[in-house]
Amino acid sequence: MYRRIRDLREDHDLTQKDMAKNLNCSQQVYSNYELGQRDIPTDILIKLAEFYSVSVDYILGLTDNPKRA
Repeated sequence: MYRRIRDLREDHDLTQKDMAKNLNCSQQVYSNYELGQRDIPTDILIKLAEFYSVSVDYILGLTDNPKRA
């Protein structure tokens, strides 16, 4: 899951700072999400899925199909 959110961010040419601003958190908190040092809250998972137009299942690694159902 952590690798996926990093890959999605990089695929969209965004910095951690960009994503932190979008999610209303600090860059350090977002970095901890990507490194797996902090659990990603459900509301943040939903925001990430909406932002990238992918399913939460894709972010969680439950499917390799990024499309929402």
